[in-house]
Amino acid sequence: MPNTYEEKLQAFGRLLQIMDELREKCPWDRKQTLESLRHLTIEETYELADAILSNDLNGVREEIGDLMLHMVFYAKIASEQGAFDIADALHALCDKLVARHPHIYGDVQVADEEDVKRNWEQLKLREGKRSLLAGVPNSLPAMVKAYRMQEKVSQVGFEWDNTEQAWEKVQEELAELHHNVQTNASPSEMEDELGDVLFTLINFARYIGVEPEAALERANRKFKYRFEYIEANANRPLTELTLAEMDALWDEAKERQKQTHTTP
Repeated sequence: MPNTYEEKLQAFGRLLQIMDELREKCPWDRKQTLESLRHLTIEETYELADAILSNDLNGVREEIGDLMLHMVFYAKIASEQGAFDIADALHALCDKLVARHPHIYGDVQVADEEDVKRNWEQLKLREGKRSLLAGVPNSLPAMVKAYRMQEKVSQVGFEWDNTEQAWEKVQEELAELHHNVQTNASPSEMEDELGDVLFTLINFARYIGVEPEAALERANRKFKYRFEYIEANANRPLTELTLAEMDALWDEAKERQKQTHTTP
């Protein structure tokens, strides 16, 4: 049975109290800074992403808790520095959500989620953002960053008219990369062209409703499962197997996945 609103508030208050106690009494927690926690937060975010891809709801619950601890930890450190506390951060978030949802808290009419996204980006610009792309962190992984940039500029109509045009662009960039390979272009030129291919493929993924980071991770997991199957079922060291023998085991692993409907 779901917790009541009061029980949720009580749980959050318990976390705040424990954070105060840890910061006061635990040598490790006392030592932490905003900078020292940063890489741990990134790691916890990826662990949450893994749990989501694995449809591990118990894992999702655990990782949400871990990330919540980090948010409270950052706010605690900031409050010690006299900058802000968790209430300031939450009120700022609530104010932003209300301001950016005028179709809920105002009289703006929207037809669908695309209208909501367009309004969101326009409101951010009115709040003083220099560019639609200003909110895309530089430290994002390149694939995620490309997807987010493409998604944002699409809100002002900077995109292809349809999926076919997006696919034609992929083919164009593939042809340019192939030409560079065939003509022995310099490594930097081939890097540029490969980058263009990847960028356009990510854009095409957006047109067909596929999140490319998740798609690549699923491919990684399939590859890992199948290669480990080869390792586990080879009758001698892999260095002694022919490519054809390894391919046969690879095909066995693929068939096994199909039969069990397993997505690693």
